[in-house]
Amino acid sequence: MSYQALYRKFRPTEFDDVKGQEHIVETLKNQITADRIGHAYLFCGTRGTGKTTIAKIFAKTVNCENPVDGSPCGQCKSCKAIASGASMNVIEIDAASNNGVDNIREIVDEVSYSPAEGKYKVYIIDEVHMLSIGAFNALLKTLEEPPEYVIFILATTEVHKIPITILSRCQRYDFKRIDIDTITGRLSELMEKEQIPVDTKALRYIAKTADGSLRDALSLLDQCIAFHLGKELTYDMVLDVLGAVDNEVFSRLLRYMLKQDVLSCITLLEEIVMQGRELTQFVSDYTWYLRNLLLVKSCDDAEDVLDVSSDYLKLLKEEADMAEQNTIMRFIRIFSELSGQIRYASAKRVMIEMTMIKACRPAMEKDQESVLERIRTLEQKIEKGLVAAPAALANESGMGNGAAGPLDIVGERPKMPPAIPEDVEQIVKRWAVILNDCPNPMKGYLKTARLSLGNDNHLQIYLVEGTYSDYFLKFPEHQEQVALLLGNAIGKEVVPDFKTYGQNEDFEANNIDLSKVIMMDIEEED
Repeated sequence: MSYQALYRKFRPTEFDDVKGQEHIVETLKNQITADRIGHAYLFCGTRGTGKTTIAKIFAKTVNCENPVDGSPCGQCKSCKAIASGASMNVIEIDAASNNGVDNIREIVDEVSYSPAEGKYKVYIIDEVHMLSIGAFNALLKTLEEPPEYVIFILATTEVHKIPITILSRCQRYDFKRIDIDTITGRLSELMEKEQIPVDTKALRYIAKTADGSLRDALSLLDQCIAFHLGKELTYDMVLDVLGAVDNEVFSRLLRYMLKQDVLSCITLLEEIVMQGRELTQFVSDYTWYLRNLLLVKSCDDAEDVLDVSSDYLKLLKEEADMAEQNTIMRFIRIFSELSGQIRYASAKRVMIEMTMIKACRPAMEKDQESVLERIRTLEQKIEKGLVAAPAALANESGMGNGAAGPLDIVGERPKMPPAIPEDVEQIVKRWAVILNDCPNPMKGYLKTARLSLGNDNHLQIYLVEGTYSDYFLKFPEHQEQVALLLGNAIGKEVVPDFKTYGQNEDFEANNIDLSKVIMMDIEEED
């Protein structure tokens, strides 16, 4: 037998198997048990939430010879015929492809014939909002007063397109999006039946990506299993298959944006592109991450509304303390606008780069949020002594006491520590020129390097722990190549020490950043 997709293989066959729609299941079971069955039902809700599945179970139950507590027995002749699709009592119609007046007139003509077997003829019309106005009008009278043996079940994902005349003749049931816990539990249960080992964290990510649709979750899980057939499905594998990005990347990007470090943001995007991640998904997930951050910043009991692990919640709280509420809201606005534009864009990477630059440069925007962000950045620089306030400058120049003085804020160059050797200073000054002489991919790795000074006055090159540091620490020949380039630049033999630091580590808290105390020959303009 050919392979059957998970969502088809495990489609519920009785009410007890349906997940996440208990309010609807209980109501329908009570109607069947009390013999208070309606003549027309309207099932509304997003895709993959069980509308057609419950409609089929309902049709099976009302025709079942031996129903049990409002559910079909599954063993009688009628149940087996409906399950196999051979029953003439259950008629499924796709309104997307049968939406004309003639199609509905055929149904109206058939309604006059009573069922040869069983109690009810059940018409399930899927995507009913696709019917034409003429088709709705043709259905209207029959829908209002059908024969006692006919039940109509209309299913739609866009209830606002249904005419009010149709709505008023139906019992309406709104299907909820299925929550992440329910989807995760169902996926875990099915994987046990299939005897496929899957990491719970991987299942939760699939459930979150499915956005309330159990069918979508099963389809995504099917795709991930097929890609890594015969192996335990892990969280990282799921990210690879779905083209998604780990939360750690979002954390790094946030820190770069808060520091207004455009180069690091662009370099990080380069990593994401080279890993083959889906850029539209990346923008959507990062916007969601910022939303979680804002909730943590704004609510005392954010854990009640966030569906995240305790470890991730702790990280979110730490990062929320790093950013002002207005800043996070500005980032959300910028990336939300991008999310609406990028889906059909041809140059997605360029659009993301432009958005990153806009996020790092509040001066590019004139709205209130951006002005507040510029003020916040300015206040931080004044506190750190990187700039002098106008009043202080006026007093130093003897123009206080109301005298006219300069109103522009002037930058102060930090004083250079006296222990920096001349050759190290020359390397730092010429660092941008040295990078231009580096071959790829070495140039890309060195662009994110931080230059510092060891206790023995030796030049230290700090690299982010992981791919960047491995390129040099695991391959001594790369270190030798850098030493040769440095030596050629200043005409002296230089042997730098290669060091590492954590991605989330505050480098300047433990080390001297020489680029902050030595003016380079070529500087990026603020």
